[in-house]
Amino acid sequence: MSTRSSLAFPPARLLFPALLVLVLGGCQTAGIEDVTGALGVRSETAVKADPRTDMDALRERYRAKPGNPAIALEYGKALRDSGQRAQAVAVLEQAVLAHPSNKALLAGYGRALADSGNFQQAFDVLSRAHSPEDPDWRILSAQGAALDQLGRNEEAQQYYASALKIVPDEPQVLSNLGLSYMLQNNLPRAEQVLGRAHQRNQNDLRIRANLALVLRLQGRQAEAEILVKADLPPDQAAAKVTALRQMLAKQQQQRAEK
Repeated sequence: MSTRSSLAFPPARLLFPALLVLVLGGCQTAGIEDVTGALGVRSETAVKADPRTDMDALRERYRAKPGNPAIALEYGKALRDSGQRAQAVAVLEQAVLAHPSNKALLAGYGRALADSGNFQQAFDVLSRAHSPEDPDWRILSAQGAALDQLGRNEEAQQYYASALKIVPDEPQVLSNLGLSYMLQNNLPRAEQVLGRAHQRNQNDLRIRANLALVLRLQGRQAEAEILVKADLPPDQAAAKVTALRQMLAKQQQQRAEK
């Protein structure tokens, strides 16, 4: 990260945990994709009437055929969705060792590593999952998110640009790019890009929260609170507004202590 960014704005390691609180209202199992959407939307299979039954059945299938890459990938993803990050990494690592050329497994393993905070290793594994002959915008965006976590914002933005060449105006990628600009304290550019993302998908709570954060950082609290409150039950809206105010107060205190 540049000197200008480090002096004028909290570094990524301080900002991203705060974003987790803002976007998810204190959820304890948030992963990197909960902040930026970088690694794709969580599977709908993670939200069922009795997910424990599904997990038990999937675990038995995996134990019966641990060498089956499709089952290992499904099981690893289910573990990620349920917040069992270390287990997901272990399952997918073993699967990748057995099938080192399987692009889908490599992508899943890279996502699991990112969930666990191993961003450099995640970036390296995701690089192995990506093929220039058959580019995948989701992997490019995930690589950018990992680089942002490592403080390598300009490199991250190059990956987002490559992803946007494949899927112009994709909201998830635009949201990641906007956050990357925010980490550089380029707030007007961050607002512009996040505004585009919000226009493309006004129902995405993460994008709306990210845009609200940028507006508030520019002193436009009323606009930020309108976005945070949109389409939310009153209690959830109030909680997110409170989280936004607390986060920013903490940031101001951190800057004052420098």
